Amino acid sequence: MRRGEQPIQEVPDEEALFSRRAYVTKQVRQRLHQQAFRARVLAAYREQCACCRLRHEQLLDAAHIIPDSEPEGEPVVSNGIALCKLHHAAFDELFIGITPDHIIQVRRDILEEFDGPMLLHGLQGLNGNKIVLPRSLRHQPNREFLERRFILFRNAG
Repeated sequence: MRRGEQPIQEVPDEEALFSRRAYVTKQVRQRLHQQAFRARVLAAYREQCACCRLRHEQLLDAAHIIPDSEPEGEPVVSNGIALCKLHHAAFDELFIGITPDHIIQVRRDILEEFDGPMLLHGLQGLNGNKIVLPRSLRHQPNREFLERRFILFRNAG
């Protein structure tokens, strides 16, 4: 460096500044019943998604019809439906609803949307299909719970 010259300062890479790994330790409330609930629901539905029949257990969840945060949201099979992760999220977000007669309905705005093959085949194509049901009547979805959840679905669209 010559006399009178300023040293070159490196400009920090913005992506590097914002993409650094950071961790935090936090307290979490864990549902102790969830693993047993999942196992019972998946067994009742013969380890398949009730909507699309996907059988990869790692991609299956036990979805609550009435959320377990509500007083009637007990972790019993009749308050659960085996759903793949896509259909669980769509059910929770009210993109799809299930009638008390076990028919899948897709929200009107989702049916009218143009996006790609996943939307077309993964959601829109389910409209009007009947879900797979457990063989045991006592494990089938509680119709009253489905009705309450379906009202939420209808009001979301």
